[in-house]
Amino acid sequence: MNNPFITIIIPTYNRGWCINRAIDSCLAQTYKNFEIVITDDGSTDNTEEIVKSYNDKRIRYFKFEKNQGVIKARNNSIKNARG
Repeated sequence: MNNPFITIIIPTYNRGWCINRAIDSCLAQTYKNFEIVITDDGSTDNTEEIVKSYNDKRIRYFKFEKNQGVIKARNNSIKNARG
């Protein structure tokens, strides 16, 4: 496989102030055959609005209703990964 499809996993919680830096860094890569799976662990800030402001079909966003911890957020992203 010369161009494998990969998944970038970003678990997050109340990181509205910096989530755009993580997303922008991923989108700026020269390798383009990827998806970004973001699991929001019940943020109460503007994380959701910032993630949803991106118009890129490679970004997949999941949100827990309440905080469950980084391990559950990471495992949810893995469960939903396609790459």
